[in-house]
Amino acid sequence: MRNILLISAVAALAAALPTPAADWVTYEGKTGPGLGKHIVLVSGDEEYRSEECLPMLGQILAVRHGFKCTCLFALDPATGVIDPLNTANLGGMKNLESADMMILFTRFRELPDDQMKYFVDFVNSGKPILGIRTATHAFNYTRNKTSPYAKYSFNSGAWPGGFGQQVLGETWVNHHGSHGVESSRGVINPASKDHPILRGVTDLWAPTDVYTVSHLPKDAQVMVFGQVLKGMNPTDPPVDGPKNNPMMPMIWTRNYTGDSGKTSKTITTTMGCGVDFQNESLRRVIVNACFWALGLEDKIPAQANVDYVSPYKPLWFGFGKCQKGVKPGDLELKDR
Repeated sequence: MRNILLISAVAALAAALPTPAADWVTYEGKTGPGLGKHIVLVSGDEEYRSEECLPMLGQILAVRHGFKCTCLFALDPATGVIDPLNTANLGGMKNLESADMMILFTRFRELPDDQMKYFVDFVNSGKPILGIRTATHAFNYTRNKTSPYAKYSFNSGAWPGGFGQQVLGETWVNHHGSHGVESSRGVINPASKDHPILRGVTDLWAPTDVYTVSHLPKDAQVMVFGQVLKGMNPTDPPVDGPKNNPMMPMIWTRNYTGDSGKTSKTITTTMGCGVDFQNESLRRVIVNACFWALGLEDKIPAQANVDYVSPYKPLWFGFGKCQKGVKPGDLELKDR
């Protein structure tokens, strides 16, 4: 009897204790074509507010379209606070084991091998990957160059260009437009205008600049080219001269066959940061791409609903300008 009472007391005490905060946030889809599909969105960059825009996109994909979306973050392991400057810790990478698709928006990360293994296993799984802007240079190995995953570094010589070039089709090269001075207009490639990813996409503009793309393989299908504008407003005219002749690829797709022999669909956009995603058509590209990559292209409406679920007021891009003191639990949706 004493043992039963002791067990009951311990159970009651455990129930009274607060539930440990998760290192990630999950948005559960309740209705829509994406029901039953799990998308993991991996953030972690110092400059472009991936920790703000990926939860916003995850909410849209879940609430508007039915996907289960789990958002991961760079964290301070001591406090559980989102810290984009911590390049060596991404909480919850184990969630990739149950993912049907990954959206990646990291920059120059160097993860411990136990975290990186989840990523590499996913890359070799044959499941689709969508890379946003700095995903072309998602990793940078400077401390542990003997790691079995060091070849994923953006400047790898053993695997030229690392993950970005080998999987997505391009690594970090340069800013093609003048950073913070020349914004970008997305120009749809006439050869791709009927592609499902571009359904309902009409007006692509972003404050961030066009990236240089010089290694794109022949098997890539360019959806959108990046036109360099003279200023930071959508009404500014294009820059004259070689910056727009030819224009750089800005959104493209290609297939990647991993070590397992399985082939993944990949989608890459070098347009995309917190403030870029205030553009409705860019949000629609992401939603459409998820449908297409997961074999649901016939479910893409003429204009997919990409309305915000929560108020969205992203901070401007730049180093050291992220919100302070935010934990993943603070980004949960309430009363839905």
